[in-house]
Amino acid sequence: MQLLVNNVLFSNKRRNRRTRSLSLNNIMPRNKKLNKTTRILLYGSTIWYLGEGMLGPILGVLTEKIGGNVLDISWIWATYLIATGIFTAFVGRLSDNKFSKEKLLVAGYALNTVFTFGYLFASSTVHLLFVQIGLGIAAALATPTWDALYAKNNTQTNSGYIWGLAAGQTQLTTGCAMILGGLIIHHFSFNILFITMGTIQIFATLYQAQILQRH
Repeated sequence: MQLLVNNVLFSNKRRNRRTRSLSLNNIMPRNKKLNKTTRILLYGSTIWYLGEGMLGPILGVLTEKIGGNVLDISWIWATYLIATGIFTAFVGRLSDNKFSKEKLLVAGYALNTVFTFGYLFASSTVHLLFVQIGLGIAAALATPTWDALYAKNNTQTNSGYIWGLAAGQTQLTTGCAMILGGLIIHHFSFNILFITMGTIQIFATLYQAQILQRH
């Protein structure tokens, strides 16, 4: 009788373990391993967003600091979006016909670094407009090429997981960067913030440049 009870209990435990295992397999992707190129793209963009996101809404404070008003803030932010929108389609076409996506991606990161340091020399709203145009072009170089390369190196079996990682790290990193940027402004200065941002962008560019070796 005791043997029968033990067998029943043991069978139930094995059944429960199989059930839990099947449940986890249904929730989690079967293959969570990222290939080398995907890791470079993902980690490089994480570093990039860490530097890029530090300014965030503080751009409005910077604009007012150099003599701008609410209307100037609107124009400066709109200029960035318009520049990005105009050049994104153009860069996408170039990446299909004339230049490799890897080179355009790294060029976008490098250009972003240059114009991030450009904030150090912005003393008027006109200067900020030019910086935002440059950053918009940089984003146009980096964004469509990054998406194309990330999709190319993605697998169909775990695409939801892979793209979830990309979207999640963008939001998480940007949120943390905004907090860090605010702390730097509060305790130090805008110049320290821009130097920190630019330095991080240098690391992002160098890290992302590894993709050129795999092309």
